Amino acid sequence: MRPYLKLFDFQQSVNYKNEILSGLTVAMALVPEAVAFALIAGLSPLTGLYAAFMMGLVTSVLGGRPGMISGATGAVAVVLVSLTKSHGVEYVFIAVILAGIIQLAAGFLRLGKLMRLVPHPVIFGFVNGLAIIIFSSQLVQFQDGNGN
Repeated sequence: MRPYLKLFDFQQSVNYKNEILSGLTVAMALVPEAVAFALIAGLSPLTGLYAAFMMGLVTSVLGGRPGMISGATGAVAVVLVSLTKSHGVEYVFIAVILAGIIQLAAGFLRLGKLMRLVPHPVIFGFVNGLAIIIFSSQLVQFQDGNGN
């Protein structure tokens, strides 16, 4: 039977230079991203940094794929804005845990292969629409105190 969870496999050779450089690169990209998405969601920047650290820690311990970066996404930040405003910060934690459980279930059921059925124009439209939503949510930062 094939092992599904290799937490500590010390049989593999490790290129420490590549691992350290890739970790620094991800950290340099993840810190401003986590702070920005936390601000978009109406949370404190420290909350975004804690979430990014925990997500990176879980991904590194449980393992990922080469070239995979786990971090915040604009889609989640935009959805969390309305959740934070309507129910408060307390419900954000529960919603993220529930989303993680749903992702684990989709992974165990191997539902990722269904993404091949989604046409490329739909994917491009989703990403472009998300970019427009994120851009429009940032316009508030350019207003002065008088609403101009």
